[in-house]
Amino acid sequence: MRVRIYQPARNAMQSGTARTKGWVLEFPHADPRKIDPLMGWTSSDDTQSQVRLRFETRKQAEDYARDHGLDYVVQHPDRRGLNVRPRGYGENFATDRRAPWTH
Repeated sequence: MRVRIYQPARNAMQSGTARTKGWVLEFPHADPRKIDPLMGWTSSDDTQSQVRLRFETRKQAEDYARDHGLDYVVQHPDRRGLNVRPRGYGENFATDRRAPWTH
């Protein structure tokens, strides 16, 4: 079984960097998912795929995988540059504006 170690990315509704600095060890799906005939929900007999272990550093996650005999793959994050505009939102309230601000 090959586990995946990665650093989670921000979701679309998130502007900050909360919960993106740590590393996650995630187990793969061992059994295929199936649709429950009564309720129509997706289910699986594999409970290990629901487990996500969080670590502060990549080294801690790798050490855990080695200690428990797990084969692992590390996915390095793709970092985006900051999107900081000079005088962005604060410019709406600046006292030295050249033109009046309107909606």
